[in-house]
Amino acid sequence: MKKLMFVAFLFLVVSGLQAQKYFTKAAELSFFSEAPMEKIEAFNKTSTCVLDLETGKMEFATLIKGFKFEKALMQEHFNENYMESDKFPKATFKGEIQRYSKIDPSIDKNHEVTVVGKMTIHGVTKDVTAKGTVATKGGKVKLTSNFNIDVADYQIEIPSLVKDKIAKTILIKVLANLEPLKS
Repeated sequence: MKKLMFVAFLFLVVSGLQAQKYFTKAAELSFFSEAPMEKIEAFNKTSTCVLDLETGKMEFATLIKGFKFEKALMQEHFNENYMESDKFPKATFKGEIQRYSKIDPSIDKNHEVTVVGKMTIHGVTKDVTAKGTVATKGGKVKLTSNFNIDVADYQIEIPSLVKDKIAKTILIKVLANLEPLKS
């Protein structure tokens, strides 16, 4: 009986350690550019995200070619002319929640957070700070955030012919529904 209880206890401890990392391959990223001449919006529903609830560290990765536009020509120009996605195929973020206090996924609660880290887009890495929410419900974790980036910060050149059609600042939206990472 003692051996059975020990094995059960060991199983719970190991399960608890593994369940501290939450993951998805279907995080949704979108961006929106509103300029006087045109509004541009694109969506990517195939981004990966890992959040370590033990430490508050998180990582995102997304393939640039995964962004879908309403107009095929916009998508082509985005990949070939602006993002050079063959040369710079992905964007990444690696950071952590500031002043992190361990989040318990078994307690349903919305946690307002500020995340700091490094974002790499178009081969350029910049410090980023963004506010967001970590919502826990039913043992699952949902991340949301809206923040702005400046196109020039990432050395993305906008040809003068279309500079009035593309905003200098782009709104980024993040939605990630995470589940425990299974080993």
